Amino acid sequence: MIFDKIHQFNFPTTIRFGTGAIKELPAYLKANGLNHPLLVTDPVIAGLAFFKAIVADLEAHHCSVVVFSDIHKNPVKSDVYKGTEAWDESSRDCVIGIGGGAALDVARAIVLRVNHREDLFKYDDLIGGDVFVTNDVPHFITVPTTSGTGSEVGRSAIISDDETHQKKILFSPKLMAKIVFADPVLTMDLPAHITAATGMDALTHNMEAFLAKNYHPLCDGIALEGIGLVRDALVTATLRPDLESRSKMLLASMMGAIAFQKGLGVVHSLAHPLSSLLDTHHGLANAVNIPYGMEFNIAGFENRFKRMAKALELKKENGEAVVNYLFELNSTLGIPHHLRDIGVSMEQIDTLADLAFADFAHPNNPKPVSRADFKALYLKAL
Repeated sequence: MIFDKIHQFNFPTTIRFGTGAIKELPAYLKANGLNHPLLVTDPVIAGLAFFKAIVADLEAHHCSVVVFSDIHKNPVKSDVYKGTEAWDESSRDCVIGIGGGAALDVARAIVLRVNHREDLFKYDDLIGGDVFVTNDVPHFITVPTTSGTGSEVGRSAIISDDETHQKKILFSPKLMAKIVFADPVLTMDLPAHITAATGMDALTHNMEAFLAKNYHPLCDGIALEGIGLVRDALVTATLRPDLESRSKMLLASMMGAIAFQKGLGVVHSLAHPLSSLLDTHHGLANAVNIPYGMEFNIAGFENRFKRMAKALELKKENGEAVVNYLFELNSTLGIPHHLRDIGVSMEQIDTLADLAFADFAHPNNPKPVSRADFKALYLKAL
């Protein structure tokens, strides 16, 4: 089995992948002269046995560990500011993000803020703020514990405004992790509903990246392979988890995040407001919306959908078959088909449509999406 040893990939950064990879972390820190890490995670993971084992292993290797876990499941600016205070108060020399997208986004934003102390959203990439990311940043290491966002290999953090709920993108090549320790064992204890939601997030990344209007054949190839891995592994990883299925999903997650440097699209713009306004889990928001967003994109892009259908090994190689597959997959995973089943009401549709139209993802959708389109899609999914 190919997943019982550690492999090294270097696209886009060094990735130590395989069973037991996390055990290499103390030696890596020592080799780089680091012994005062700030571990950034979420409050759930901070209480789990595997996280406590990581901390104990670091301390056994003479590391002084400080843990920061006071973050929201959809992170906001104040989380980053509190994390930076933890850095300031404890004389740290590196940041290790351990967790899913929320923890890794906050960790990355702390890495930015350590030596960039103006208002955090001055660095928002959507207003050209990346040009202000000019100073050095601390040594940054990532350890994924879910197979969804792929944030461990990313160069950006998505952080919401505490008041307006609008999502901002903090971006710079400086924010890429120096190394990723991707150990599928750390994902084995994820509950089924989180495995399903994060897995659908990974699938959404790969599908939307493949459809995104920018030309990037390298990302297209990665996205198609990622789609195939999800096809092979997500149901098993959710309902009958084993190391092979969890390994494939961890790879699919990283591949989706690498591929979506090409862009995302309408599904993410539908999903983001659900997370920022209603605190819906991002993967679940994507999962419910993806069949409707994909159906919206079929006309004019039939060949792209044919290629995705082939990657999914569907009998009919067309867009309708892809959409049907997505509905059936959600049913198998226990994910509802309608927004009303995850707490969305008719009274919220106009606000959601406003936020979706203002979102950063849909300009890369293969076809334009108007506010009226967003409202119609929300109503259809309701």
